[in-house]
Amino acid sequence: MRIRSLILVSFCSALSAMAGCGSDDDTLAPSGGAGSGGAGSGGKGSGHAGSQAGGAAGEGAAADTAGAGDLAGAAGDTQLPTLNGAAPLVIGHRGLPGLHPEETEPSYDGAADAGADSLEEDLHLTKDCVLVARHNPWLSDNTNITTVAATNAAVAARKRTAPGVLVDVKYSVATYGGPAQYLSDLTDPADPKSVLKSLVVDGEDHTNDWSITDFSVAELKMWVAGTTYDAKDERPTAENGKFPVLTMQEIIDIAKAKSAASGRPISVYPEAKNPYWNNAQAIANGCGSGTHPFEDAILKLIKDNQMNTVDAPLLVQSFDPASLKYLRSVGLKTRVVQLVDGNDVNYETGEMIYKTDDVYNFVDGRPYSWTVAGDGRFFGDLLTPKGLADIAKYADGIGPWKPQVMRLKSSPYTAGDGLGAVNRVTPTSLISDAHAAGLFVHVYTFRNEKKYLAGAYNGDPRAEYLAFFNAGVDGVFSDFSNTAVAARAEFIKGYGR
Repeated sequence: MRIRSLILVSFCSALSAMAGCGSDDDTLAPSGGAGSGGAGSGGKGSGHAGSQAGGAAGEGAAADTAGAGDLAGAAGDTQLPTLNGAAPLVIGHRGLPGLHPEETEPSYDGAADAGADSLEEDLHLTKDCVLVARHNPWLSDNTNITTVAATNAAVAARKRTAPGVLVDVKYSVATYGGPAQYLSDLTDPADPKSVLKSLVVDGEDHTNDWSITDFSVAELKMWVAGTTYDAKDERPTAENGKFPVLTMQEIIDIAKAKSAASGRPISVYPEAKNPYWNNAQAIANGCGSGTHPFEDAILKLIKDNQMNTVDAPLLVQSFDPASLKYLRSVGLKTRVVQLVDGNDVNYETGEMIYKTDDVYNFVDGRPYSWTVAGDGRFFGDLLTPKGLADIAKYADGIGPWKPQVMRLKSSPYTAGDGLGAVNRVTPTSLISDAHAAGLFVHVYTFRNEKKYLAGAYNGDPRAEYLAFFNAGVDGVFSDFSNTAVAARAEFIKGYGR
């Protein structure tokens, strides 16, 4: 029982602002009411390696309480620990996909009605150069296209079947490690339109799938409808295939209508998704001019809606620094958020894993433009004090993956331990480092399903939210805005608000 008691002490220390962690039984009982990029369960990006590698020897069963004392203000303190002292934002990640097909009208309606402050979406350009929202540009895992193709010859014929080509990396493998080659869709370097033949997205192979860039917006609306994606075996499916792909303009219109109806501002939070790939596709499809038609289309839409101001109800996000820097250089004035990914977590030490020996070294280990340019650094380099200072030159905030903000450990560690075995959750220095650089911190992705929760939370998503809120995050990307809003209300009440 000694190990169990020490684990309990560690968890209660990490959640010191939550009353009710007992010490005389074997249960965790955070008080109050009522998940993921992460830790082998996938994040905002397309997926994670899930290698769960081991590392240095563990620290045994001693309670790890470093930094726990900073989780909450002194008794009677009503100043919230966010960058500006305001309540943290609840960001409806792809709408409310915990209850509706992601990035569809009912999903965004549901998030707004549940109290979300912002509606998040992933942007791509269609064949006829219209910005639409889909998590991934390949369509089989977030739409009903496979079912449609079974009876629609025109759709079936657009499956991309040409293989990609391997390209040597330009950086030193001896210095940075990982594979010496990555997969490219530029199958003929002399023909920029060759990227329309294969389906390789930022080094990730999706041969024998459909690309969103092969369909006009009218065709997408006629043929393709959204479905659940994450936790699809646990979430409602009755609405799958019933609601079409939305344009970004339609989502802006939803946010405006919901803002007017509710009397509170609801922003939109578009992600410039896979910008290197989207630009190559857009150029091949004849969209715009120059080398950045994808970002140019985003900026044009923002300007067309009179939203290109620093206080506009809109935030632009991307995993790629080059994309955000370009947008700034051509006149984007809205708030900008640098997303930061990673591949996995070493649950023995709690350290992040960026380098892998497979394709995810390129997909989630570093911005793809860095790979193409021969820059072998990893996402972790963005999270150093120097990296954060550099981000502050072009962005207003960062969007890290949860285990970059909270160190996740299993102790005592057993080889093969996964997220469910994690019994120690303690803050890293990232929030304080980012705040010191003047950057807000919006963390992804919070989900209710138990498989996305560290074992220390005992299956309670509310406990996870409260831990991050008390640590000082400025916002959370959530698949369940209803749960996030309720947890935030409980958090704010604890500060006498």
